Amino acid sequence: MRIGLMVEGQNGLTWERWLHILRLAERLQFPSLFRSDHFFIGPQQDSLEAFLSFAVAAHETSTIRFGPMVTPVTFRSPVDVGRMAAQIDVLSEARFVLGLGAGWNEAEHKAYGVPFPPIRERFDRLDDAIGLMRALWGAGPADHAGPFYQLAGAQCLPKPTRGAVPILIGGGGEKRTLKLVAKYADEWNGVNLTPETFKAKLAVLERHCEAIGRDPATIAKSMMAFALVGPDERALDAATTRLMGMFGAPAGTTPAQFRAGAKQRGMLAGTTDEVVDQLGRLARLGMSEVQFQHFDFQSDAVPEYLAAEIAPRVRGL
Repeated sequence: MRIGLMVEGQNGLTWERWLHILRLAERLQFPSLFRSDHFFIGPQQDSLEAFLSFAVAAHETSTIRFGPMVTPVTFRSPVDVGRMAAQIDVLSEARFVLGLGAGWNEAEHKAYGVPFPPIRERFDRLDDAIGLMRALWGAGPADHAGPFYQLAGAQCLPKPTRGAVPILIGGGGEKRTLKLVAKYADEWNGVNLTPETFKAKLAVLERHCEAIGRDPATIAKSMMAFALVGPDERALDAATTRLMGMFGAPAGTTPAQFRAGAKQRGMLAGTTDEVVDQLGRLARLGMSEVQFQHFDFQSDAVPEYLAAEIAPRVRGL
């Protein structure tokens, strides 16, 4: 199992902090660094345009894989996303991963005047958009006649380094999301999955794969984790208290109570031994990478702890 990082780009991420986090991730030898693609969630803060930040990541790093977790299909034309993805793939020498999703945060769409169709249409658009992008990345001029998006002899140059940009699809919806994972994805990413939930979702994914004749082993499995971790109880309580403030925990809630509730919701929470045990259970079921949320952009403490204490202990799982 590998341990990566994930940052919420809409939560006050500045260019200075993004550059620092990129260099930190490489120095600590994390294999991956993903970031969200949102205008805002909750209060509006500094929020770097995702694809501009990926061009910077391609230039400033040389080892990590990176990309959006995930880009809503509603935000940009799939032609633009496909062309940018191909060019960032070339610039990064094949380290870019295109994370895609249907979109969910209606408030940011309304604030920025972005249409927010009903959920069925958003998933239909996602399906159509991925088909269009795969056509764009193909060998010759591309034609695509989908219900929402069309191409007529479009020649997308340069082509991706690997023939196609790897596609990550995020989410756990059993009827549409996992069906699209089976159809298109190189990687499936869930959020805060307990081993029991992960096992159940895997069974659904395997059924979708069987229906189209795909080997589910060809799909990498990863998870983005809102984790509460620390080397000891004191550090763990400090991290928990900080997260309680971000999530607006009810007055009087103790760190221990908050962690107990977090565990019930699938969050990784505990000291080193507890978290390694939880990761081991996921690894045995087929999870290959967990990306830990890096919440405090002003402190390197959690990434340094993950790199020194967690990553070496799960590397052989």
